[in-house]
Amino acid sequence: MAESTLTRRGRRGPLTYVLRVLVLVYLLLLVAWPVSLVAQRALFPVGDPGGLGPFLERLTEPSTVYAFNLTLTVAFWAVLANTLFGVGISLLLVRYRFWGRRALSVLVDLPLSVSPVVVGLALVLAYSSTRGWFGGALESVGVQVIFSTPGLILATAFVSLPLVVREVVPVLEEIGTDAEQAARSLGANGRQTFWRITLPSIKWAVLYGVVLTAARSLGEFGAVKIVSQGAELNGETATLLVQNEYGAFNEPAAYAVALVLVLISIIALVVVTYLRPKEDRA
Repeated sequence: MAESTLTRRGRRGPLTYVLRVLVLVYLLLLVAWPVSLVAQRALFPVGDPGGLGPFLERLTEPSTVYAFNLTLTVAFWAVLANTLFGVGISLLLVRYRFWGRRALSVLVDLPLSVSPVVVGLALVLAYSSTRGWFGGALESVGVQVIFSTPGLILATAFVSLPLVVREVVPVLEEIGTDAEQAARSLGANGRQTFWRITLPSIKWAVLYGVVLTAARSLGEFGAVKIVSQGAELNGETATLLVQNEYGAFNEPAAYAVALVLVLISIIALVVVTYLRPKEDRA
């Protein structure tokens, strides 16, 4: 039996190595090599002084600082909203049976299949002060959504909505309801059961969802492009800054900001990988 197993493994060995090489080459050409070129152009731009000093100077320009501050503000509120509503929607989908439950699950996944540009257009139709259904009423009380920070938050929250939900739902299904029912039988109310039983059981899933949502929010472009003015020091997020600077032939600044966004995404993936329990990593 042992010899036959070793023989089968030996027969599969060459094919396994070939597949590994193909996957590595594919990832190298599709991901690693283009990203390395961005890093090269950010640190050593053609025709401009290179090095860490000039790179940091480009990141401290007023327009760049404004863009990153706005991006972090939008990402913070989008992550906060999606964390609260994501956990609530997850509990609703897993712990309750009601008419329209499947439709709600489909709606949660909708941002994954709809183009972010379409999301931006939909928000304009709903919240624009001139043509939107709710924009005029909101503006009459002093709240402007489109071409302002609330619109950016709505657009970013929409495109990143499923990330927390799809991390938490499988964990809720796996842990079941036995511990929660036991807590209720001992006299715990709903709030106590959630804070002492449910939340500790899903805390890692919530954390993964938060990290992924933050990374997605920081890199959003299509939806915010539609709902933002996108001008320098006026609604220009980091991704819009990359486009504007590249279009204005200021490639060193564009590559510098792009490299920072890439590094943020890499850090998010590393955090998720190393915070995941060891049995899940395997």
